[in-house]
Amino acid sequence: MSTSTKTTKKASTKAVGKKNAAKASSKKGAKKPAVRSSAPKKVASSPAKKTPAKKTLAKKKPTRAPAKKVAAKKAPTAAQKAVAAKKLKAQALAHAKKERDAKAKVAAAKAQARQKSLDAAKAKKDRDLKVRAAAKEKAAVAKARALSAAKAKKERDAKAKVAAKEREVARKARDRAAVEAKKQREIEAKRKAIEAEKLRKLREIERRDAEERKRQERREAEEKKRLEALERKMHSKPYANDAAFLDELRTLLVETRDATSRQIVTSEAEASEMLVDRERLEYDDEDGSSVASDIQRDQLKDFATALRLKVDEIDVALARLDDGSYGRCDECYEPISQPRLRAQLPVFTCVSCRASV
Repeated sequence: MSTSTKTTKKASTKAVGKKNAAKASSKKGAKKPAVRSSAPKKVASSPAKKTPAKKTLAKKKPTRAPAKKVAAKKAPTAAQKAVAAKKLKAQALAHAKKERDAKAKVAAAKAQARQKSLDAAKAKKDRDLKVRAAAKEKAAVAKARALSAAKAKKERDAKAKVAAKEREVARKARDRAAVEAKKQREIEAKRKAIEAEKLRKLREIERRDAEERKRQERREAEEKKRLEALERKMHSKPYANDAAFLDELRTLLVETRDATSRQIVTSEAEASEMLVDRERLEYDDEDGSSVASDIQRDQLKDFATALRLKVDEIDVALARLDDGSYGRCDECYEPISQPRLRAQLPVFTCVSCRASV
């Protein structure tokens, strides 16, 4: 048994002793008030008779002694503690002995298993030795058979070699005659092939020329169609039939032009005021206020220039509205969608062409 279990058992015995002592003290405390409370009741009921009250008190006094005896019985004494400690020690020794016996059994089982494995390995080794000896004997027999077979094969190969040599001489003579005849046939076939190749090349050249002429004609026709379609697109008027939409665009463009013109005037006026303020006031260059003022004035001028360019584009768009060509993409000459024409003023390219730029 481990020390932790011993300490826990000792602590549990101490706790039990404390609980018993507490119970005894609580019982003792509970009985005392009962004796004191009963005496006044009797005195109150019979105030003239003093002697019976004394007798009752004298009779009830011995009741305190049994409470002490009960408390003494329930509280563990030193002898009881020693006996409990001996019992715990004996239990710990018995538990330790059981653990030792279990470990001895496990060690014996392991030793038995190890001996079994050693016996099995030895038996396997003996079997392997027997198998190797049998294999050696088989290999020796096979080797003898192979030697005799090799000798017989050698003799057969020698005879076959002589016969093959004779056949080779006869074959060479036949091959020489066949080669001569083949050369004559190849020369004749080569001459015929050259003449046929010349004719084939001439026919191929004529065929390619004809195909090239047809392809050229098709290319010219397709290019002509493409140019005609492009010409039609370049001079197309996509929204000429939608007068209400063109009037709506004209109104939007005019309003945008007026608003842009007002912004130009405002930006130029602010730039002029900043220039006048800079000439009139002396700025402290250490904090960079003059530099910031110059930068802001330059930004206002650039903004006014960009707005002037926008006004020029609006004028171009109004001119195209007059001739009906506004709404045609400048890159692919396809119609620009109405939502794009309404959203961006002015616009001269479709979404796909704008994305590819």
